Amino acid sequence: MHNKINNDQSLISNLFGFMRLPLYINKIPNNFDMAIIGIPSDMTCTGKPGSKMAPSSIRESSINLFWEKIKWPWNFKLNKNFKVIDLGDLIFKNGNIEDLNKQIYKKVEELLKLKKKILFLGGDHYITLPILRMYKKFYKKISVIHFDAHTDTHNNKNIYDHGSVFYNIHKEKIISSKDIIQIGIRTYINKKKKFKIISSNKTNKYKVKKIINKILKIIKNKPTYLSFDIDCIDPSYVPGTGTPVINGIKINKIIKIIRKFKKINLIGIDIVEVSPLYDINNISSLTAANIALELIYTQAYIKKKNEKKTKR
Repeated sequence: MHNKINNDQSLISNLFGFMRLPLYINKIPNNFDMAIIGIPSDMTCTGKPGSKMAPSSIRESSINLFWEKIKWPWNFKLNKNFKVIDLGDLIFKNGNIEDLNKQIYKKVEELLKLKKKILFLGGDHYITLPILRMYKKFYKKISVIHFDAHTDTHNNKNIYDHGSVFYNIHKEKIISSKDIIQIGIRTYINKKKKFKIISSNKTNKYKVKKIINKILKIIKNKPTYLSFDIDCIDPSYVPGTGTPVINGIKINKIIKIIRKFKKINLIGIDIVEVSPLYDINNISSLTAANIALELIYTQAYIKKKNEKKTKR
């Protein structure tokens, strides 16, 4: 299935791909820079479920961003030099985590062989673990930027748990602890896991430049994966999440930080833990859609800048 809607300006009709981007369900085309994939699974939630509904909800909310054509304050049209496609949702056997893993491995491998960037719409945070296992096979050294209210380093003696993702990343030696930075944390910190942490209080307090410098110091020039748990943002802005924690990052600060990622080569991105069941007027899904679009623009900016250098 391939739907390309060019002239529909309605905010309610033809809600197919993210921002009405070309939608490819059964076939991956040849020419594109980034693929969006939904992973509608919340099998490993420890509390409130519902994040399996997020990919569809985020896509639907993204239509509110479509009319602008060029998103402010970016000054170029997105798909002119940086082609993004939507591959729909990952299909896996209902309730079968091993098959979920298998399908994630298969899809990620297929796209990384093509040397493409991927943006995953979760789903609960567990998906980051199988995704990074496959990334590790293609990249010897990876850095990770992790936005979250929680460190996700709890040893629950259960590998299938969204609260132990970074515990298992550390245990399986997928990513070195010195190459991981966690931002927005405001729950228990296991000091045995020596990740660099910028707490929620410090994130709100520090100037954006200081935060970016701390991030760049950790990731250096390595290919970087970004895992964005929506609960890093204060629940007054994003109520639609399964494990809300008060005193989070302000939305304005998040956007300012993300816009500075135009200096960072993101090989992969996931946005997880949106739960439409607990949302109000789809504001959490809309926030996730905005964050996704801002991150896409940062990578489009990098390509645009590099092409200008090549032409000189």
